[in-house]
Amino acid sequence: MKKIDWLLLAVFIAGFLLFLVGANVWNAAIGYGGIYMCIGVVAAYLIVYIYHELTKKETCEVPVPPPTQNP
Repeated sequence: MKKIDWLLLAVFIAGFLLFLVGANVWNAAIGYGGIYMCIGVVAAYLIVYIYHELTKKETCEVPVPPPTQNP
């Protein structure tokens, strides 16, 4: 996995934990913050994935040399 994947996973887990803490202490601001962090991570992952797919260079096959002619 790339570093950006690990970072997004860590932020997603932090957002999920914030959601659980907000639900446990009945604080809506913390809970909604966690939900929005999770949604933001999913959106960021999709943007990064699409960007990499669009900028990916096609693999160049090894050109086959032309057949030699027998004299």
